[in-house]
Formats: sequence, structure tokens, C-alpha cells
Amino acid sequence: MVRQMRRALAVLAGTLAAAVLTLGTTGPATAAPKAAGSKAAPLQATASKAPAPKSPPAGVDVTGEGLAEPLRLRSDTQPTHVVAVIDQVNFLGRTGQPNGPKAANLGPKYTVVVLAGDTPKQTYDLYPKAVGGPRVYRPAKQPDGRKTSAGWFLGRLSMSETLRTAGVPLERQFDTVSGGVGGGERVLPEEALDPARDIDEALGELQRLLLLNVAVMLTITIGLAGIALLIRRRTR
Repeated sequence: MVRQMRRALAVLAGTLAAAVLTLGTTGPATAAPKAAGSKAAPLQATASKAPAPKSPPAGVDVTGEGLAEPLRLRSDTQPTHVVAVIDQVNFLGRTGQPNGPKAANLGPKYTVVVLAGDTPKQTYDLYPKAVGGPRVYRPAKQPDGRKTSAGWFLGRLSMSETLRTAGVPLERQFDTVSGGVGGGERVLPEEALDPARDIDEALGELQRLLLLNVAVMLTITIGLAGIALLIRRRTR
């Protein structure tokens, strides 16, 4: 009887041991796919958060005499030049003169196209060497389709130097003072900026003006005295 009970206990212990071994080997195998799945989700999320491509920078394109290909200025690489060129046209009013100078007096022409990214928005024709001062012509037909009136405008005196420093092949202009794009370059001859000579000239002009005023006052006084004497003689 005792032996039979020992055999039954041994068989039961072996069965329990086999069950434990089976659970130990099958448990991790079923959990493995969950772990793999949990790692795949972050990868998909990372791929969906890729940065959006940057939009092209704003700028200006300049074409004209002496330029074999358009001069492309962009705000991310040459912001100072872009601002300086746009400053030549950003002050124009709504209406300009209907007629400009004669074609023979305009000189070289440079077309400036203002872009927002890769999209042309505005276009202007610049004449930095026009007789009588720089000129700007705004066509009625603009790239962005907006309605405007065609017209001629007087340009800034710094137009030639601004275009030259931006890369347009123009001769240096010595009859204006321009800070240029880099700022502070003097383009007037040194003798034109002599303060002592300017003061002497101003004093000379003042002296001539005072003498002229004295002469006028004497003339008026003598004239009034003559009239008074003539009236006195007639009343006697």
C-alpha cells in the first residue's frame, strides 16, 4: 500500500514538472511578437515626422546691358544687395509721368524683377545713366497680374552705384555721395569736401548779398528824397 502511494506521488510530480517546463518554454515565444510590434511603432512615427522642405528665398533678378546672364540676388546669401536694389523702386507712387525722356537720352536699360521665392511679383525698368538724372519705368503689365498704371518716375541718385556694387557692370559715379551697399564709401573727390573753402565761399556770398542790400536801400532812399523834394517845390 505504501509503495503504491509513493509511485502515484512520483507520477504526479513528474507530470507537474513537465507542465512547468512546457509553460516556461512557450511563454517567452508568445511574448516576442508583442515586443517586436512595440519597437516598430516608434520607427513609423519617426518617419512620419520628417521636416518639410524649405521654401525658396525671396530676391531680385537683374538683366540688361553688359550682363551675359541674369544677375540673381537672393535674400539668404546677399540680403544687403537685395534690400538696396528693392529700395530703388519701393518709393514709387500710384501714378507717374505718362511720357519719359527721349530714347537717345535714356542710356543703358536694366530690368529688375522682384521675386517671392520662385514667383515673379513686380518688374521695373531702371535707367541709371539717363540725361537729367536716373529714371524708373513701371510697366502696366506686372507678373503677378495686379492692376497698375504705367508711368515714368525720377529715380534715386544712388541708383548707378547701387547697381554697380550689386554686380552690374557700370562705371563708378563720382558726382554723388552714396553709402553704397556696404556703407560709408566716399565717391566725391576730396577737394569737393573742403570745409574751409566752403566757409570762405559762404562768407563771400554773404558779403555780396549785404552790399547788394545796402545799394538797394540807398537807391530807394535817394528816390524817396527826390520825390519829396519835387512835391515840395510844386506846393510852393
